[in-house]
Amino acid sequence: MSNKLRSAETGFVPMPPATIKASVAALNYAGHVSRLKKRLSVALYYLICTVLTLLFLFPIAWSALTSFYSAADASASPPRWIPSRLSFENYLNLAAYGEGIWRYLGNSASVSLMTVAMTLVLSTLGGYGFSRFRFRGRNLIFVVILATLMIPFQSILNPLFVLLRWMHLQGTLFGLALVYTTFQLPFAVFMMRNSFDSVPLEIEDASLIDGCSSLQSLRMIMLPLVMPGLVTAGLFAFFGSWNELLAALILLGDARHYTLPVMLLNAQSGQLGAIDWGLMQAGITISILPCALLFLLLQRFYINGLIAGAVKA
Repeated sequence: MSNKLRSAETGFVPMPPATIKASVAALNYAGHVSRLKKRLSVALYYLICTVLTLLFLFPIAWSALTSFYSAADASASPPRWIPSRLSFENYLNLAAYGEGIWRYLGNSASVSLMTVAMTLVLSTLGGYGFSRFRFRGRNLIFVVILATLMIPFQSILNPLFVLLRWMHLQGTLFGLALVYTTFQLPFAVFMMRNSFDSVPLEIEDASLIDGCSSLQSLRMIMLPLVMPGLVTAGLFAFFGSWNELLAALILLGDARHYTLPVMLLNAQSGQLGAIDWGLMQAGITISILPCALLFLLLQRFYINGLIAGAVKA
């Protein structure tokens, strides 16, 4: 009686036990359905990622596998999924072609390293100047540098050829590295300027108060902080110079100075003009390895550099 009076006073009506049990069962069912949907969405996400990964890895795996096919198996139509035998003859033929595969790998590595070094030095100084110094026409000059990204590099190869010939650098690896540096600088300057912009000014001001000059502050304080941006710009410069074909084909005349892509273009023809697919796949596999190893080793800096270069503090 007292419970009924208390319920009447507070306006609270107790629920029957059956209703409580039904409500608890409904809540449990809703929670179970929610967990099931979450698990299904996670499983679907990983399934889609797995399918996409396999799609992207299949051409690489197929090239690596075909490089061990014999010439007859590699040129078979329709393609053979399982070769009659595995052989290293494609790699042996590639190593014995022309001046030897190591000569062309060394040429590509030399050009790529020179391009990376010059690109990083110039883009670091340029990006630091655009980010930290205020001078008349700063934004206009920066926009002009970015505008060069819209110019197809194929359209300026003839002037560059004439310029390198006038400088007595036509046909040299250093001259080719200068051309590649010209192609890579606009993006690298953009990346480094944004990387420096993401560093608070107070950090640099503290180093200047401690007695550092601008160059000392850049070398000892700023460079470690913008290392992800440096790695990103360096990777882009390396990939672009390592895989580039057209400029090297036009500017290099001596077969001893050929880079790896030019060598592969010349080595692709087999007997009676037929393409030697096994040899080509062996060359592609060799050319992929340095880029893949560099990316796997530096991917953490690469991702951080893209983020730092895209968002200002």
